[in-house]
Amino acid sequence: MSGNVEFPASVEIIVQENTKANMQEMRAVTGIAQANPPPPNIFKANNGKGLPTKTFKDKMTIGKGPDEVNLFYYGRGHTNGDAWVVFPALRLAHAGDIFSGKNLPLLDANNGGSGVAIGDTLAKAAKSLKNIDTIITGHSTTMTVNDLKEYAQFNRDFLADVTAAKKAGKSVDEVANTWKVPAKYTGYAAPAAVRLKANVQVVYDELK
Repeated sequence: MSGNVEFPASVEIIVQENTKANMQEMRAVTGIAQANPPPPNIFKANNGKGLPTKTFKDKMTIGKGPDEVNLFYYGRGHTNGDAWVVFPALRLAHAGDIFSGKNLPLLDANNGGSGVAIGDTLAKAAKSLKNIDTIITGHSTTMTVNDLKEYAQFNRDFLADVTAAKKAGKSVDEVANTWKVPAKYTGYAAPAAVRLKANVQVVYDELK
């Protein structure tokens, strides 16, 4: 999003309202190594240039007819402001990083992300997206609504596994060193150690 400062002032930038608040603060992303010292807030350094000019809460429609674009917010996941962009005429939806691919998501708790809520949020999206043939993921190939339903259950299963481990008194490291992608989720990428540990920690913190 830091590239926004390169857009001319005539470009209208629309985001979910929580994302605007996150952009204004530019907090570090949970689970990603940060520069030390951290870079300056690019929006403050550019006197607010590149910040959103319009926001929505749950839904917004832009344009009409074949040019209609619908924006939806279904709840917390990767962050607390993940927008879904739907192009009805194309039967196409863009999920962004809340559905980055068939892998463990990046749970950015510093910016409102939730390992407890993400499964339900994805399931809500899958139920709500009607007449959609294709979903553009954040970092992978295109998927279908059935893939999205499966991914919602994958995240619910991860939450259930981590919740059970916490109740059993296991440490974050113990879970991170032993958890594997369930065999039923064929084609899912094995999680990077840093991502897995970070996600377990996010869930543990939420379950306090």
